[in-house]
Amino acid sequence: MSHKFTLDLEQHRAILVNILNEVVRDSGITAKSLDKVVKKHVRKSGDRVYSRDELIRAYRAFAGNDLPPFDPSVVERLRMKPVRTSSGVTPVTVLTKPFPCPGECIFCPNDVRMPKSYLSDEPGAMRAEQNSFDPYLQTYTRLRAYYNTGHPTDKLEIIVLGGTWSFYPETYQIWFIKRIFDAMHDFGDGIDQTEAVREVLRGSSQLHPERNTVSVRVDGAALEQTYNHVVQTVYHDEMARSRELAAEIARGERPRSPVDEYATWEELEAAHRRNETAVCRCVGLVIETRPDHISEEEVLRVRRLGCTKVQIGFQSLNDDVLRLNRRGHTVAATRRAVGLLRRAGFKIHAHWMPNLYGSSPEMDIEDYERLFADPDFRPDELKIYPCSLIESAALMQRYLDGSWRPYTQDELLRVLVECFRRTPEYCRLTRVIRDIPGTDIVAGNKTTNFRQLVDAELKSRGQRSGDIRAREVRFSAISPEQFALDEVWYRASAGDEVFLQYISPDRRIAGFLRLSLPDPKVPPLIDELAGAAMIREVHVYGQSVEIGESAPGRAQHAGLGTQLIERAVELAAERGYACLAVISAVGTRGYYRKRGFEDGGLYQKKVLSKTSGK
Repeated sequence: MSHKFTLDLEQHRAILVNILNEVVRDSGITAKSLDKVVKKHVRKSGDRVYSRDELIRAYRAFAGNDLPPFDPSVVERLRMKPVRTSSGVTPVTVLTKPFPCPGECIFCPNDVRMPKSYLSDEPGAMRAEQNSFDPYLQTYTRLRAYYNTGHPTDKLEIIVLGGTWSFYPETYQIWFIKRIFDAMHDFGDGIDQTEAVREVLRGSSQLHPERNTVSVRVDGAALEQTYNHVVQTVYHDEMARSRELAAEIARGERPRSPVDEYATWEELEAAHRRNETAVCRCVGLVIETRPDHISEEEVLRVRRLGCTKVQIGFQSLNDDVLRLNRRGHTVAATRRAVGLLRRAGFKIHAHWMPNLYGSSPEMDIEDYERLFADPDFRPDELKIYPCSLIESAALMQRYLDGSWRPYTQDELLRVLVECFRRTPEYCRLTRVIRDIPGTDIVAGNKTTNFRQLVDAELKSRGQRSGDIRAREVRFSAISPEQFALDEVWYRASAGDEVFLQYISPDRRIAGFLRLSLPDPKVPPLIDELAGAAMIREVHVYGQSVEIGESAPGRAQHAGLGTQLIERAVELAAERGYACLAVISAVGTRGYYRKRGFEDGGLYQKKVLSKTSGK
């Protein structure tokens, strides 16, 4: 791969080789000791200190010449923020463009430069704006940043955020996902078209940073204009142009540029097929939407896009709280949406908000209990976002009239401690506090490390969280013999769920599989799933190891995934299912083919014989 840098390595060769030799010799070097090594080699006061990405580039260039042959473990020692890929995959977050939203939630920020609910100074949002919200640019530049800082880029979880995905036009959805795949393929092949794309956007798109001069702000206290009104007014010409171009391209009346928001299903499916064997593979695709925009048709559409997980805003399971916050749907809509998604095999990543208008700490704790007590919910992953007051949100009115106030730190700590205590082992608490800059928060929690406060409080009581994230092996050296297969059975809306996990005696988790055993009385969502049990997810934890590689002491590529699948086959056969389906990501299709699964329409399936369970 060829990527642009400013540092001339040859001019700094001698000093860089000296630094890297120390890193090569010290296999146990820490981030702190590495910083000391780098500073030690600064020749005189005022000289530059080399960044991690410069050291990594130098190591890749000089290994095998001035240094011993290339060793991936050396890159790991130089890697910036290794925790980003410690869960086994490399996450790439991409935001959609500013667009009207069907919701009117009073807690939601109204930053018209962003898709609904996002703020322009959040890290991911800033990257999106710098790249004109273009999916190719966002994906490519994120991959380049990962590569330059020593992270693997072969197994990627693509996370598409921004507003309500299901409310965007279908042609935009198809184009958006296809261009993400184009970026993965180009990056893997060492092709860089970012400057060409930027040049086209510079001359044609209002969303280009040099042309996006939006200065309108929504005042939550007065709310004289809504987010949708402002967005439709400010971006009217951009939206109209996108619609007209898409229609002209569809009719064959004009050629297409890479930034024209149009692609066909056939083009996307061709990109999918290419990705099956690409250097950079999509091993998970996530979209974000609302419960009231989930239907059978929508579920199948997002599956056709290649989606494997859906982030969905529950926010509350109390109809009165939802009504007071103008959420726009009831708990019944959430119940129905989860049921449809589960029947289709999706991983369900819920968002839940304590401290909403009309709630209280006691009500929140009861609400959280309901999340896992009621079989119709029981999400696989969860983001807990305590409500914070943003100036552009309509909640400002409730704050000013005294009818809403943020919880104190002690109140919030009490709520979150009770939430952590009640989280089952099959759920992963992905995030506890939203990454909103403190300068944007008028009132509410500004402590970003609240998870650590909760963990410390639990520890003081002799307790700990049992959720997946708290138990991941991450950087620990392991041997498969340390881990035993454990099964957690629970009821869900569509049937029984089995959470198969390889755990150590202290319940650290090295890998898991989510197996759905649908109730035969519940009709399948599509004929393809008739008589099928379903693998909804297979995940092996530990620092990501590249495709085709192995590393002693690592959970990845130690055979745990295969063993989990074999146990799922046994359980499905014992229960009398005709086949075992899997909601595979595009980049994992080859993995499942090697394990006896055959391609279907939207799923891969393995026929079960009567002896499969023996």
